[in-house]
Amino acid sequence: MRVLLVDDHPLILSALQSVIQGIGDDVVVTGVATARAAREALAQKQGDYDLVLLDLALGDANGFDLLADLRQTYPALPVVVISASDRTSDVIRAIDMGAMGFVPKRASNDTLCEALRLVMAGSVYVPPMSMGMDSGLEAAAPGVPGQARASVGGVAAQANYQTQPSLASLGLTPRQTDVLALLLQGKPNKLIARELNLSVETVKDHVAAVLRALGVNSRTQAVLAVSQITQQYGSFSTWRSPTPH
Repeated sequence: MRVLLVDDHPLILSALQSVIQGIGDDVVVTGVATARAAREALAQKQGDYDLVLLDLALGDANGFDLLADLRQTYPALPVVVISASDRTSDVIRAIDMGAMGFVPKRASNDTLCEALRLVMAGSVYVPPMSMGMDSGLEAAAPGVPGQARASVGGVAAQANYQTQPSLASLGLTPRQTDVLALLLQGKPNKLIARELNLSVETVKDHVAAVLRALGVNSRTQAVLAVSQITQQYGSFSTWRSPTPH
């Protein structure tokens, strides 16, 4: 696995390189300190990278702007944000823009490794204790019932949080499961329809059914909810059986 690490702080860059390379003998980490260097590295060897770790605070660019650029230019390349911030609003914004994970820099080495493992297995990682701890979730998801926010946030604000269902128990059809898998990759309805050979209207119906099953009312909330469930019950790919095309 080849990882591109983007962080403009030399000590953190070096420390993160050591931690990530310790995941396995086949892990190779390339560290760069600027958005420009990241773009150049990807342009030169875009097919060589399996994952990008991106700091939001870069000296030459806004990390969110670079995230948007990477998701637009390399839609198949997963990006994990690693940041000194763990504000709910930043987590939701990053996931909404297509990041496959968000790891606070205060997290342990084990947490970082687990987050990367989940992402490479096709799941999404968000910090479970940051969600729902400030007003950002309420602002980002107006009108969402409190129980749904607790489920999405992973914080036991209600006593029945522990009864959160596993993905396998949601009752999704195989086709809805396929749609959810592509939705988690940040793909819009048109691309999902093209990949699954469905009409856009049929995809919309499947997306609506998935959101109902998860108890949420937006794609971002669905991604966050699935992240919390997979952290409890295992990665999405461990129970998903691809539908034959």
